[in-house]
Amino acid sequence: MSSIALVGNPNTGKTSLFNTLTSSYEYVGNWAGVTVEKKIGSLKNGAGKLIDLPGIYSLHPLSRDEGVAAQYLIEETPEALINIVDASQLERNLLLTLQLLEYGKPTILGLNMTDVAKARGIQVNPDILSEQLGIPVLPLIARTGKGTGQVLSVLEQPSHIPPVTFQLNYGELAEEAIASIVTHLQKISGLPNLRWVALQLLEQNPVILELLEKRTDISGLLLIADTAQTRLQRDKLALTLPQWIRSVRMDYIRKVCAEAIDSTLQKPHNLTERLDSILTHRFLGLPLFILFMYAMFKTTFDWIGGPLSDLLDGFIGGQLSDWTNSLLGAIGASEFTHALIVDGLIGGVGGVLVFVPQIFILFLMISFLEDSGYMARVCLLMDSTMERMGLNGKAFIPFIIGFGCNVPAIMAARSIEQPKDRMLTTLLMPLMSCSARLPVYLLFAAVFFPAQQAAAVLSMYVMGVVFALVLCKFFSKYLFKNEASIFIIELPPYRMPQLKTLSRSTWEKGKGFLRKAGTIILAGSVLIWLMSYAGPGGLNVDMDHSFLAKFGGFIAPLLQPLGFGTWQAGSTLVPGFLAKEVVVSTMNIIYHAPDTAGLEGQIASVFTPLSSISFMAFILLYIPCLATVGVIKKETASWKWTFFSMGYSLVLAYAVSLVIYQGGRLLGWS
Repeated sequence: MSSIALVGNPNTGKTSLFNTLTSSYEYVGNWAGVTVEKKIGSLKNGAGKLIDLPGIYSLHPLSRDEGVAAQYLIEETPEALINIVDASQLERNLLLTLQLLEYGKPTILGLNMTDVAKARGIQVNPDILSEQLGIPVLPLIARTGKGTGQVLSVLEQPSHIPPVTFQLNYGELAEEAIASIVTHLQKISGLPNLRWVALQLLEQNPVILELLEKRTDISGLLLIADTAQTRLQRDKLALTLPQWIRSVRMDYIRKVCAEAIDSTLQKPHNLTERLDSILTHRFLGLPLFILFMYAMFKTTFDWIGGPLSDLLDGFIGGQLSDWTNSLLGAIGASEFTHALIVDGLIGGVGGVLVFVPQIFILFLMISFLEDSGYMARVCLLMDSTMERMGLNGKAFIPFIIGFGCNVPAIMAARSIEQPKDRMLTTLLMPLMSCSARLPVYLLFAAVFFPAQQAAAVLSMYVMGVVFALVLCKFFSKYLFKNEASIFIIELPPYRMPQLKTLSRSTWEKGKGFLRKAGTIILAGSVLIWLMSYAGPGGLNVDMDHSFLAKFGGFIAPLLQPLGFGTWQAGSTLVPGFLAKEVVVSTMNIIYHAPDTAGLEGQIASVFTPLSSISFMAFILLYIPCLATVGVIKKETASWKWTFFSMGYSLVLAYAVSLVIYQGGRLLGWS
């Protein structure tokens, strides 16, 4: 089965096209660096496999995700390429296009975002572009699906795509070096287009150099490159060989664009520029972002999400429990089975599911901000602050993703160019308050801060970001000394998100929460219930004499200075390592709460406002969940850094909760 690679600059719509052509769904966002590893899907027409590669500006990788794309083209042999370009940014995008044409595989140019270009007064003539490049050019709007049918039709027979005959002349010196290198490369089997490999070697592509070093002695090849470099610097005003190759390409690109683009109607100030003058304003930008966040949380927890969660809670704690009791009574279920299903399963899992409306609404609003293009501006706004702390604004993208789940957020750190910034972001990511912690905040905020729920929950998110920045400053000063940070980010145009895109994005974010409810939370609820049902004295024991009470009692003394030194609180924290959602389900089982209102009453009798803040802070900061620990190990390839991330977060959680509770008591709070 043939394989077709989808290649292009970041944020040109590759993944949107991938989803349309394969009827699959991968995460889509209106910012650069969304795709961080290659995705594989089957084309709708069954013609072969489509590989969505991470966005790259050139074949010379700067970050790990760009290295994935470069390595794929070197080590794999796709039958054809689809190069997606942004019609409104054609000159910049064509630099990669020329490198792909030199790769020599049959290529289709997908001229995407023609609607954006038209809105800016830019007209691109696809026929002239096709004539200049010698490949098919297909206009399309990937996010709406317009033109994708034509792409799919062309891909029905990849072997019928015209061969690429494109070749640039880089001048006598470079061409002599290319010819000499090609002669040497003919002795090595398994390489793609030899002229392309020679050019990449002259450009000092690290992936190509590493590959060649594994297969042969490259000292002779490097000598040819050095000789050409010396001659070039003597004749071409001290230009390096990579700079010379790039200048030749850019000259050709400007010539192509001059013929293919009509920009006479281009508008001097478009909507994006007008909005940016306000939303990225030096003084207004950050206050507006905080205001948007507050409005988002207010909508999620007070105006819309709260009432919906109350309705669901009434159904689970009322009708569903009554129906289940009646059904179990009718079939003569044993007392053990009755307690397991009603108290263990419905009480445990149902106690978490009541928060689903609020979680999905939060994801919907985050998806709206992402797809609108606003989140990329937030990174720009945060850059100066983060730079002072040792990172750059690009790291804020994974932090935002971390509000949904820390696992994909850590993977998104691959798009960060500098190893130091990438490692710091990975280590600090568990401090971002993921959706799994949200049910805990909602529960305690509803009990102790009913009039300020949105502010209480928002404060937890802000606390996570603040501690991440403070620790970033500390770690960068003492653990990653003398490593510079570079900030390069592309600001996409603002656009109105489509309902289909928003719904799919929200569902993909939220279904992970539902999947946990049906797996980890379900299994955890059963285990917790069994530990609460049994004890050294046998089955159906008093809760205070159960195995769960014994288990929680071991760590309760350690938690006493934090304000929640009971075996009940201790019993919720350890299973929370599997998944933070299990904390609330464990509380439902421990307190035999028939619904959320019953659980809130129990919480109010055990905790105080001060101890509740201490407990929420501990849940925010303590050891990341098992899945997050696994991905930290994978991304850092180090048990040392993995255990470090677990250790520092536990110490931080204890210290912060201790300061909150004991400090509050000194101030006379309760």
